[in-house]
Amino acid sequence: MAITPPMDITGVSAAPRSRWLADALAFCRRRPLGGIGAVVVALMILVALTAPLIAPYDPLAVDFGAMLSPPSAAHWLGTDAFGRDVLSRLIYGSRTALIVGFGAAFVGATAGAVLGVGSAYFRGWIDLVLQRVMDIFISFPLIILALAMVAILGNSLPNLIAAITIPMIPRCALVIRSSALSIREMPYVDAARAAGFRHGRIILRHMLPNVMAPYLIMLTSFLGQAILLEASLSFLGLGVQEPTAAWGLMLRGAAVEFAEQAPWMGLFPGLAISLAVFAFNLFGDSLRDALDPKLRTL
Repeated sequence: MAITPPMDITGVSAAPRSRWLADALAFCRRRPLGGIGAVVVALMILVALTAPLIAPYDPLAVDFGAMLSPPSAAHWLGTDAFGRDVLSRLIYGSRTALIVGFGAAFVGATAGAVLGVGSAYFRGWIDLVLQRVMDIFISFPLIILALAMVAILGNSLPNLIAAITIPMIPRCALVIRSSALSIREMPYVDAARAAGFRHGRIILRHMLPNVMAPYLIMLTSFLGQAILLEASLSFLGLGVQEPTAAWGLMLRGAAVEFAEQAPWMGLFPGLAISLAVFAFNLFGDSLRDALDPKLRTL
C-alpha cells in the first residue's frame, strides 16, 4: 500500500517543502557567495514589503528644524537638506528599486525568451529579420538606449520601467536563441511536428520549458542591471521625480551640493545601490553555475 507524505495544518504535503529547504541549504553550502547574495536579496524584499512598519519617519515629511542633521539617536543615518530622514527614504527607496528592477527584468527576459525561441524555431527570413533588428539594438550601450527611451516616452515610473525593459529584450533573445537552436533539433520536437501539433503548442510546451535555465540566469542578471539603470536615470533627472523616495534621486541635487558638509546624504544611498547590485550579481552568477551542466560539478 502506498504511503502518503505527511500533511501540515494547511493541507500541503510536507515532503516537497522539506525538499525545497534541503535544496536551498545545499545551494548555500556549495556556493556560499550565492547564498549570501540570496540572503541580501531576501532581506531587501522583506524591507520593501514592511516599509510602513519599520520606517521610523514619513519619507516625505519635511522638518526644516532638522536640516542636514548628522547621524544620531533621533535620525540613525542623518537627514537631508529638507530635514527628511535618510533611513526612512532608503527603506522606501527599496520599493522603487524593486518595482523597477523586477518589472523591467521580468518583462524584458520574458519577451526576449519568446522572441529568441520563436526566432530559432521558425528560422528563415523571420530569424534573419529578428536577428538584424536585435544586432542594431545590442550595438548601443544599455544606458544610451534607456536615455533615448525615457526622452521619447517621458519620465514617469511606468515609462521608466518600459525604457529599461526595451534595451534588455535583444540581449536575452540572443542568449535564448542559442539554446533554442539545439532544442529545435531534438527528437521530441521532430515527433511533435510529425504528429501535426501547431507551432504555438510546440513552442509553449516543448521548447520554452527547456530554456528555463538560461532564462532564469538572464532574469537574475537583469535585476541588478535594472536597479543600477534606474538609479543612473534618476540621478540624471530622467527617472522618478521628487518627492518620491528613490536611491538614485537621493544622490543628486543637494547630496552633491552638500557633499563635504553632509557626506551621509550621498554615502548611504550609494552603499544601498552597490549592495543591491552586488547581491543580485552574486546570486545570478551562482545560479548560472548551478544550472549550467558544464559547471554543475565544479
